[in-house]
Amino acid sequence: MARLNLLEETRFEKLPVTVFKNPKEASVSVAHRIAKIIKDKQNSSLNAVLGLATGATPIAVYAELVRLHKEEALSFKNVITFNLDEYFPMQPTAAQSYVYFMNENLFDHIDIIKENIHIPDGTLKLENIPAFCLAYEQKIEEVGGLDMQILGIGRTGHIGFNEPGSAPNSGTRLVTLDDLTRRDAARDFGGKSRVPTKAITMGIGTIFKAREIVLMAWNQKKAPIIKKAVEGEMSGEVPATYLQLSDNVEFILDEDAASLLTRFDTPWLVKDCIWTEKLIRKAVIWLANKLNKPILKLTEDDFNNNGMAQLALEKGPVYNINIHIFNKIQHTITGWPGGKPNADDSQRPERAEPAKKRVLIFSPHPDDDVISMGGTFIRLVDQQHDVHVAYQTSGNTAVWDDDALRFVEFNIDFSEKIGLGKPEMTAIYDDMRKFMEHKKPNQVDTPEIQTVKGLIRKGEAIAGARYCGLADDHIHFMALPFYESGKNQKNPVTEADVLLTMELLQKIKPHQIFAAGDFEDPHGTHIVCFNIVLQALKRLEKTENWVKNCWLWMYRGAWLEFETHEIEMAVPLSPQEVERKRFAIFKHQSQKDRAVFPGDDAREFWQRAEDRNRETAKNYDSLGMADYEAMEAFVRYKF
Repeated sequence: MARLNLLEETRFEKLPVTVFKNPKEASVSVAHRIAKIIKDKQNSSLNAVLGLATGATPIAVYAELVRLHKEEALSFKNVITFNLDEYFPMQPTAAQSYVYFMNENLFDHIDIIKENIHIPDGTLKLENIPAFCLAYEQKIEEVGGLDMQILGIGRTGHIGFNEPGSAPNSGTRLVTLDDLTRRDAARDFGGKSRVPTKAITMGIGTIFKAREIVLMAWNQKKAPIIKKAVEGEMSGEVPATYLQLSDNVEFILDEDAASLLTRFDTPWLVKDCIWTEKLIRKAVIWLANKLNKPILKLTEDDFNNNGMAQLALEKGPVYNINIHIFNKIQHTITGWPGGKPNADDSQRPERAEPAKKRVLIFSPHPDDDVISMGGTFIRLVDQQHDVHVAYQTSGNTAVWDDDALRFVEFNIDFSEKIGLGKPEMTAIYDDMRKFMEHKKPNQVDTPEIQTVKGLIRKGEAIAGARYCGLADDHIHFMALPFYESGKNQKNPVTEADVLLTMELLQKIKPHQIFAAGDFEDPHGTHIVCFNIVLQALKRLEKTENWVKNCWLWMYRGAWLEFETHEIEMAVPLSPQEVERKRFAIFKHQSQKDRAVFPGDDAREFWQRAEDRNRETAKNYDSLGMADYEAMEAFVRYKF
């Protein structure tokens, strides 16, 4: 019976999928499967032939293999490896090369025989590539073929660098990279213009020959392409869909990457559900959006014809369900994000008391506060709450070099104009220019350049917070140590990061905290900063009574908005408030026009914010709520 139930749940899935709670558990599982292949081959005096991938996805797999080697004596002397791909052109010593990546994450830490390592050569002359690719295929065949090929997946659906348009029988070859793939790699190279336009990759046909194929994917960002690859029709537009043809493939996902598969996203379509309040709300909103109807116009036939007959039967009549959900959504809307004084707060998202709250807004980067919740920020100040803002990092890696030079040039000219000496500053400026002329992609700036860039971001943050109405003594710069590496790859979080956060929290003792909850931030800074806040609060909760009465609200906006069914507080903005928010964002001039790390969204941050806020308001309007200009959305985190 259990087997039949599972088959029913997964009936939209066209290949085997295993879902783990988190990437760590999934990675350990894959590493142990690889280790078993190696040991089984050792017992038979044979070589294990592995196809390996690069990128963020397999890093934890390699870390576990290294641990198994060092702590459990797993030997790699019988292992032969073939990597999927390499950028072209690419020097093996470059930090962005896959040779460098594999040495850094695996090969330098195990006892593999160096002659058994094979990675496409990014230094070849163009005319020599076809012969190299043919020889690469022949080497795989000569050693008996791949025992296991591990894969990641790009947001274009590429496996290896087999971009849209690749044939299912393609072999190892030189390819042109999709623009989205290059945008996703831009941070590693210090800008998209520096990302190579081509790469050498194993073909889909080569991958198919492996005796086992394991595709891994983690986090919400991969969920849309995973749904296409697993449940979509086979198409050259999504090369990973060709894996549906293989009898030897398995997708290994974490819960976030699997979240849009039908059995998780709309489970009522594949099984009977336990109808919790949260699931009912999600299902009713889904149905209203699918049928393009306001909630109060949904009928029993609508429920029955769209997989929700069980809900109608157990919780009906349908109209009562509709009214209940309509009221719940309506009660999330409030013009009083700090709570409305002297009002019944039983149906409001925030408490009425205390009437004037101490509010602390944590901003991971120096502009997240105004981009993601600028309208709410301004309203909290206007409503006379005691608002503080804390900028958790300097954001100094996200400033263009020429902006840094411009500010130092101004300093030199200003010093000369008012009669101050300038030799030291001129020498620093000359050193900065010399460094920038020979600067390599993602090379760490000198301490002087880092300082200048940090001061640019600091000045903009002060201007933005002042525009929102804050006094200078309510603006806090934390410069958390984990961020101050000068690199795109940040340092691990340490006790110092948590203690600095605890110190600020103890000083303010807020009734309300706002923190960035948009963990799709491609820099990864948001989730790190959120976890630091969470850790600090959990520690303080043991000794500080005020923590028990402190509410933590998560905001989004720069990268991804909350789904309508998730929203617990929606703050409507008038056209004038939208304009005020825009002007607050404009204070961050170094991030305007063209940000250093814009992600894959070409719009400016103020445009993204306005479009998302208007989309949230439109979503509420389509469900039958009042028609607002824009809305900022929040979810309460109950720690």
